[in-house]
Amino acid sequence: MARLLIIAHAPMASTLKQVAAHTFADAAAHLRVFDVPPDMSPEDIEAHLRTLLPTEEDSDPEALMLIDVFGATPANVAQRLVDGTRIRAVAGVNVAMLWRTLSSPDHATVGELFDRAMKGGVQGVLPVASTRPQNQAFTPGGHDQNHHHHQQ
Repeated sequence: MARLLIIAHAPMASTLKQVAAHTFADAAAHLRVFDVPPDMSPEDIEAHLRTLLPTEEDSDPEALMLIDVFGATPANVAQRLVDGTRIRAVAGVNVAMLWRTLSSPDHATVGELFDRAMKGGVQGVLPVASTRPQNQAFTPGGHDQNHHHHQQ
């Protein structure tokens, strides 16, 4: 599988790796993370990211970077490293995106990982609806004089 990296404002990348380890311990062990400190220059961030990315000489030179937020320093720096085929990036990393990506087959290409990350991110954002009938709120000690709290 292509190399997978999380780049985020500190301490989000490390925290997401810990979350990943709850469900995908083996895959999370290979996950690389970079917690970008607030005082690091963009040039130093780029230099550090280059050490985490594969080179053409690696047996698998592909990588996918999952980044916390588009338009912030980690994403702006990562964007300079993306070549669109071998190295790709997705901003807006969340747990659903990460888990979907980590559940990919070992032989997944960077393009397949990219697609799974995008789908996981989008499909993982859902409204949480009330399970109460007719979406009626339960009001303890409310209007039911006998405190039966019935609902249809």
